[in-house]
Amino acid sequence: MNSMTYKGYTARVDFDERDNIFVGLVLGIKDSISFHGKSVSELTKDFHDAINHYLADCRATGREPEKSYSGNLMLRISPEVHAHVAMRAAVHRKSINEWAEDVLANAR
Repeated sequence: MNSMTYKGYTARVDFDERDNIFVGLVLGIKDSISFHGKSVSELTKDFHDAINHYLADCRATGREPEKSYSGNLMLRISPEVHAHVAMRAAVHRKSINEWAEDVLANAR
């Protein structure tokens, strides 16, 4: 996946063959922020402008800008997997959260 990050916001970038432009969409927030450009430099500028406009609009309207992710991840797993995870964490002398964060961080 092609992506860009600016001020803590990450966007997916695709190429639109029909219009011959790069198109970006900010991920991980409910608000819809999109941008485009014919070149990488134009795309980057439009991305930065879109984020800056979003943040300015939030300030002007008195609302808090959305953040991409809270850091909380809820999972529903089988009791067997839960037991296995708990044992693996204990073997490493870590809490389930610490162990899972390490495992997930290394899964990039």
